[in-house]
Amino acid sequence: MIDLPTDLPADLVPLAWLIGVWEGSGVIDYDAGDHHYAGEFSHRVSFSHDGGDYLNYSATARMRDADGHAGEQLVSEVGYWRLTRPAGPADAGPGLLPATTSGQVRTADDVESLRLDDGGFEIEASIVHSDGVSELYVGSIRGPRVDLATDAVMRTGGAKHYAAATRMYGLVEGHLLWAWDIAALGASLASHASARLAKVQ
Repeated sequence: MIDLPTDLPADLVPLAWLIGVWEGSGVIDYDAGDHHYAGEFSHRVSFSHDGGDYLNYSATARMRDADGHAGEQLVSEVGYWRLTRPAGPADAGPGLLPATTSGQVRTADDVESLRLDDGGFEIEASIVHSDGVSELYVGSIRGPRVDLATDAVMRTGGAKHYAAATRMYGLVEGHLLWAWDIAALGASLASHASARLAKVQ
């Protein structure tokens, strides 16, 4: 059973089932050039909120050694997930600029007006990797399923080639399952990694 917070801003209600810390393991299976990348990894994902209309996201992954112990760190990620909606005068930003009007607190009716014909909502996620890659994802959330695809990818001068990605998250029998496809190191978009995570208290 998933316990949902009751003190969320209205914009976070469709994302509420993600909130918490999730841990588990996954597998890597990806071909790039003449190299096949494969192995098992330990994974920890956290979704939290601080009162804003977005979720804070962080994740770390470590390769597992032959004995199943966590070893080499693969990547660390941080970011923000939110419903897609136009920012208005009651929203702060950009930068440190304050809102220009006090406005009213957004309500369930405001969120309902964003619902798609299929019953879901458009979402966006900004994710920064520790290896110098930054991604902007757009997609949708429909009940306990999220589908995302990169709309933009930026890399620092020293980062390895990484061109595009898709991610899928789903809640299945109380577990967070996810799959991540990437186009990297000159290879086309293809399956790269997947994991099964359990919520930890």
